[in-house]
Amino acid sequence: MFTINTIQEIIASLKHNKLRTVLTGLSVSWGIFILIVLLGAGNGLKNGVTSNFSDRATNTVQMWSGMSSLPFQGLKSGRSLNFAEKQLTDVNDKLPEDDGQTGVIEKQSTVTYKSEYGSYRILGVNPIYSQIFNMKFEADGGRFLNDMDLKSISKVIILDKKVVDVLFKNENALGKYVQVGNVVFKVIGINTKKQRWGDGTGYIPFTTAQLIYNPDRKFRSIAMRVKGLETEQANNTFNDNLKGTMAKSLRFDPNDTQALWVRNSQRDYLETMKIFGGITLFVSIIGIFTLIAGIVGVSNIMLVSVKERTREIGIRKAIGAPPSTILRSIIIESILITTVFGYVGMLMGVGLTEIVNYIMVQSAAGNPEGMSVFKNPTVELSYVFISTGILIVSGVIAGYMPARRAVRIKPIEAMREE
Repeated sequence: MFTINTIQEIIASLKHNKLRTVLTGLSVSWGIFILIVLLGAGNGLKNGVTSNFSDRATNTVQMWSGMSSLPFQGLKSGRSLNFAEKQLTDVNDKLPEDDGQTGVIEKQSTVTYKSEYGSYRILGVNPIYSQIFNMKFEADGGRFLNDMDLKSISKVIILDKKVVDVLFKNENALGKYVQVGNVVFKVIGINTKKQRWGDGTGYIPFTTAQLIYNPDRKFRSIAMRVKGLETEQANNTFNDNLKGTMAKSLRFDPNDTQALWVRNSQRDYLETMKIFGGITLFVSIIGIFTLIAGIVGVSNIMLVSVKERTREIGIRKAIGAPPSTILRSIIIESILITTVFGYVGMLMGVGLTEIVNYIMVQSAAGNPEGMSVFKNPTVELSYVFISTGILIVSGVIAGYMPARRAVRIKPIEAMREE
């Protein structure tokens, strides 16, 4: 039965063997601490990269036409390749994974409002572009392009917030007119999605851009949203089919690496997650081996502890202490040490990961792009409790086995043990 006397005996034993107690506790604390730090670091890296992907559309494919570097069907190399409406139709008709596409006309132009001006990228796109790239509009931030803007070849423009902050200062940009080159456009929307690069962009209807910049109706880029590409193999197959379709449509050798450039964000995302899956597995293995080292440390120290107390056990048996009481006190001592020091290791591990997280968050806050490579290094409590439980059980077993043997021998023989 668990009594006050038992507690007093355990406390007295721990005080009498301070070095042994500390060494046992350090083995437990260090194992839990390293496990939490490693798992937290792996989760923090994964969460940081995942959060950076969260604002981006991961089911997006964009391609750019290049210049042929191989002759093909009597056509010489060095031809400049350009997209037209035919390529948009081919993508829609021949690639079942296509979930909406737009041609992209890109120009660099000076945008002016009153006395403020700057050189910005201007994109001529269709309404689907906003969904492809997850553009964001606040409740009072206007809207993106619609089909009516395309049909009427409207002179309207959407500006990134970066551009608005420079040109309009403290003014409301919606409904105002800006001059793009020599053409005046009405601002109908403000995109508040953070852009990872560049000074900002303006978006105008594709038909308007064709009329102003491309009378030959040619362009160099197509962006699309895709569906059903859940694996790396599926994305690789899609890329091959896409290149084959474009090779046939634009008449270039499918093996020509300079004729077409493709960026598949879904494949990039899957590859990144695969890398971080490997990192998580690696740190987990390291953490497990560290935990095993803690188990070995606890077991060895408990074995030595019981060995040292064999004489004491003999004396206690000689004065009438039942074997169950002796066993119980040793087991409770083991549980007490591993539980207390395991909790200390847990606090230290969680504390360190939270300090690092705070530093990284503050660093990201000072970054205008708001990017962070380390975020929310959480570790599931179940892992911590399971690890502590394993250490406790290991300590109990390591203490129980020799103690059980010690209490079975005769008191006179136990007292002769050195």
